[in-house]
Amino acid sequence: MRIFVYIIIFFSFFDLFSQLPIMTPLAGSLGATPFVTGLAVGMFSFSNMIGNIASGFLTDKKGPFLILLAGLLLTSVSLFLYQLAFDPLLLLFVRFIHGLHAGLIVPAAFTFIANTAAKNEKGRGVALSGAFIGMAAIMGPAFSGILASRTNEVTVLQATGFAMLILGVLAFFILRKKTIDARPAARKEAKRPVRQLFRNRPIVKAFSGAFFLMFSQGVLAYMLPLKVEALGNDTQTGGMLLSTFGVVAVLIFVLPTNRLFDRVKPLNTLVFGMLTMAVSMICISFSMSLSLLFVLMALYGTGFAFLFPSINSLLIESTTDENRGKAYGYFYAFFSIGVVAGSGITGLLELSANGGFLFTGILLIVATAFIKFFKNPVEA
Repeated sequence: MRIFVYIIIFFSFFDLFSQLPIMTPLAGSLGATPFVTGLAVGMFSFSNMIGNIASGFLTDKKGPFLILLAGLLLTSVSLFLYQLAFDPLLLLFVRFIHGLHAGLIVPAAFTFIANTAAKNEKGRGVALSGAFIGMAAIMGPAFSGILASRTNEVTVLQATGFAMLILGVLAFFILRKKTIDARPAARKEAKRPVRQLFRNRPIVKAFSGAFFLMFSQGVLAYMLPLKVEALGNDTQTGGMLLSTFGVVAVLIFVLPTNRLFDRVKPLNTLVFGMLTMAVSMICISFSMSLSLLFVLMALYGTGFAFLFPSINSLLIESTTDENRGKAYGYFYAFFSIGVVAGSGITGLLELSANGGFLFTGILLIVATAFIKFFKNPVEA
């Protein structure tokens, strides 16, 4: 059952990453202005954040099975709606609906995994889910780019929609035995104010780690193509650099190294991961060699691979079955905010590629110090 949930996580992120190469061309083909095109790209992250939070609350009340099933089926419907988007305004509407429905899946899926994993294997379980996310990041853009070049952008979205529909049908039969009832304890927990989550120090650290992890990803997506171009290379080289980071992260997730996440305290692996990412970004800002960039992207992938399971483990250890869904909802909302903030803030500051990487590296060091030494006198 858990392997099946990992597959669901893969396709959820495959849906996300496969959109990257095709959404701008799709909006352009409908006559969208540059502003509306940017809005269409960002609309998914905005509504996805809302869906994440809603999923968290609903998961605690209804259990992860029903929300996961609803998310899969509704996302499938949303993906088929793209064929009805005949103008930019309709595209914006479909993007909002798509992001909202897709946001239901991930918090429920991770809650399911956390609730069914053995206590001494939760870190390893999260690492394996990270491997599936990494594979989606590698395969999604390549699949959509190839298929769109041979057909069109809507066909890519429909293909993903079919996959989601099949997963939804299978989930009904495979996962329904694991349905978690809305027990009285869960209803009581659901009535607690949200601020109690933000009074729990480990949960706040997990939220902060999620935000800065994706902040760096937003900067990477924005600045790396500029860095590669400044060194006289093409976009294909930028894609290879991103694949290097993804491959290294996946290897750490699936090799015996994943046992570290059950043996070492998550705060220690979190600090190591964030500092490794910070060092790689600062070094990228000064690097003028393409071969060195590949090494530094591998270093970044190492940091990413240590940070992602660590923040998940902190969240799991600091929550119960009754409030974990809500915590995961906010957790992935911070993921969405981080991506937008990373590209948005560095763009607003009009930083060069080197300046953007240097700024982010320093910011990650400051954030690491905050997470490591932050003391909160009031804990839930």
